[in-house]
Amino acid sequence: MLDTAAKLKALLLEKSVRTGTFTLASGKQSDLYIDCRVTAMDPFGAALIGDLGWHAVRSKIHSEHLKIDAIGGMTLGADPISLAVGMASAAKNPDEALQVFTVRKEPKGHGAGKQIEGNFKSGDSIIVVDDVITTGGSTLKAIDAIEREGGKVAFCLVLVDREEGGKEAIEARGIHVIPLFTRSTLLDE
Repeated sequence: MLDTAAKLKALLLEKSVRTGTFTLASGKQSDLYIDCRVTAMDPFGAALIGDLGWHAVRSKIHSEHLKIDAIGGMTLGADPISLAVGMASAAKNPDEALQVFTVRKEPKGHGAGKQIEGNFKSGDSIIVVDDVITTGGSTLKAIDAIEREGGKVAFCLVLVDREEGGKEAIEARGIHVIPLFTRSTLLDE
C-alpha cells in the first residue's frame, strides 16, 4: 500500500493542490486549495483511491468486526471516491462489497423527492465519505441527512483532512474519521 499511497500523493500534488489566496466553501481564507475531484475523476487517480480507500476501510471493518452495507456522501466531492472504494471492494472482496449512494445538497424537487439517491435504505450501516474536510460542515450535513433517513453512520473516510478542525467536529459527534492524507502528510510539513 506504500507504493499506492506514494503514487496517489504524487497525483494529488500534481493535479489537485494549488497555493495562493483562496476563499474556501467555509468562507475562510486559505493559502491552500485542494480540488480532489480532479484526481478522483482521473482513471488512474480513481483506481489508486479505490485501492487505498478500500484497504483503510477494510482494516477498520475487520479490526472492529463491523458489518457495513454502503458508502457515500455529499455530492459532488464524495461521489467518485465512494464509487472507487465500492468498486475496489467488489473486485477484491466480493463477499464484503459495499453498495454506493450519494447525498444531494437538498431533497429533489420532483419525482420521489429524495435527498439520498442510489443504493441506500433505512437501517443500513454506512461509511460517510468526503473529499476534503476543513470545518467538517458538509460532512456533518451528509451525516444529518443519512441519519434522518434511518442510516447508521459507522465512521467517515476522507481523502484529505486540511487539519483545520473538521475532523474534531465530526469526531465530537462520536464518528471516527479516517483520513487517507492530512495537510501535513500531503505537503510534508
